[in-house]
Amino acid sequence: MNKSMVWRTLGILIALSMLLSACSGTAAPATATPAKGVSATDTPSAAPAGQKVTSSGFVCPEPENKAQLTSKELNLFVWTEYIPQDMIDCFQLIYDIKINRDEYSSNEDMYAKVSAGGVNYDLLLPTDYIITLMIRQGMLQKIDKAQITSMKNFDPTYLNLAFDPGNQYTVPYEVGTDALIYDSATVSNPPKAWADLWRPEYADHLVLLDDSRVAIGFTLLTLGYDVNTTDPKQLDQAKVKLAELVKNVKLFDSDSPKTALIAGDVNVGSTWTGEAFAAHKEKPTLTYVYPTEGATIWQDNWVIPKGAGHSDAIYAWLNYINQGNVFWLMLRDYSYTNPNKAALDYAKDNQPDLYKTYMDSPITNVPADALAKTHRIDDVGDAVKLYDQIWTEVKGGN
Repeated sequence: MNKSMVWRTLGILIALSMLLSACSGTAAPATATPAKGVSATDTPSAAPAGQKVTSSGFVCPEPENKAQLTSKELNLFVWTEYIPQDMIDCFQLIYDIKINRDEYSSNEDMYAKVSAGGVNYDLLLPTDYIITLMIRQGMLQKIDKAQITSMKNFDPTYLNLAFDPGNQYTVPYEVGTDALIYDSATVSNPPKAWADLWRPEYADHLVLLDDSRVAIGFTLLTLGYDVNTTDPKQLDQAKVKLAELVKNVKLFDSDSPKTALIAGDVNVGSTWTGEAFAAHKEKPTLTYVYPTEGATIWQDNWVIPKGAGHSDAIYAWLNYINQGNVFWLMLRDYSYTNPNKAALDYAKDNQPDLYKTYMDSPITNVPADALAKTHRIDDVGDAVKLYDQIWTEVKGGN
C-alpha cells in the first residue's frame, strides 16, 4: 500500500470515528419537570436571586411584613394531612426556624392531651365546638390583634362566629362539611339520607369518621332531634340506634378514610370535605352526597394555648401563611372550603385551572340549598360526658 493510499485510508477512518462518536455521545439534558402541583414559573430557575426555594421547587413568596424573630422553633399540634409541606418549608427557610409538628385525628384526642398538661405547643388547630369549651376552661390566650396583619384577608362570612365572637381567640383556617360518600361503580342503591346508612345491604361495607360528635349527631338527626341536644332521653335513643349501625361498620377512620374507599375495601359511609375531594380526584366514581337531613358544617381555627412560649414566631406564622400568595397552596394540596378571600383571588389570577376546579366542585363550593340545611356542632357543656359515654359504649371493641 503506497503512502497516498495510507493517508486516504487514515482520513476515512478518522471521519468514521468522528461520526460514530457524535452518534453515541451523551444527549443534552431534558428540561426538569416541576414537582406535582408546582408550575414551571415556580421552579428554582425562575427564582430571583436570593429568594428561597423549597425542595419541591416551589419559590417562596416574601413576607409582606417580615418580622425579626428571636425564637428558633415553633411547636404545632394539628390535624393529620392538613398543612402543605411547601408552606412549612418556606416559613422555615425564610425565618431560619424549625417547625416541630405533632398530629391528632380527633378534637377529643387533642383536647385530652393538651388538658392533661406536660406539653408545650405554640399553636393548635381545633374545630369550632371544642374551642368554646377550651375558652370556657381558660385553656387559651387571646389573640394580640395588633400583631395580626392577615385578618383582612378573610371573607367576613367566616369571622365573628358564635363560638368566638369578635375573634378574640381564633384565626380561621379551613371550613368543611361532614356528609355521605359512596362508590357509584359498586353501590346500586346509593344513600340520600343519614338514615340510609342503616340499610342491611351496606353491612360490612361501611367506613365512618372516628368522631363521636359527628356520629352521634347524624344519628340524632335521623330521630328528628337536634345535633346538640342535652336531653338524656333523646341521647339514650340515639345510643340504641347508633349501636345498631356500629355492628355493620367495617372501619372507623378519621386519619384517611379515602384510603379504604379508593382501594375498594369499603364503598359507602361518611367523610369530610377534603377527604371526599381527594378521593373523587383519585377515583371519580366516589360521590359526595349532602344528606336530606342536612350535613354538619364546621370551621377549624388557629388558637394559642396558655403557656405558649414563642410569641414572635406564632404571629409571624399566622401572618405569613395567610398571605394570598401562600394560602392558595391549600387549594393545591388539601381542598376544603377556603375562607381566605385573598388566597382565592390569587388563585383566580395566577392558578386559573386550580381555581376553576375548586369553584366548580360541589364538594368545596357547597350548593346554596345544601348549605342552608347544614347543622353546626356546638359545645354542649356538661352533657359532653353523656356523649363520651355513648361513644365508648357503642364502639366497644370496634
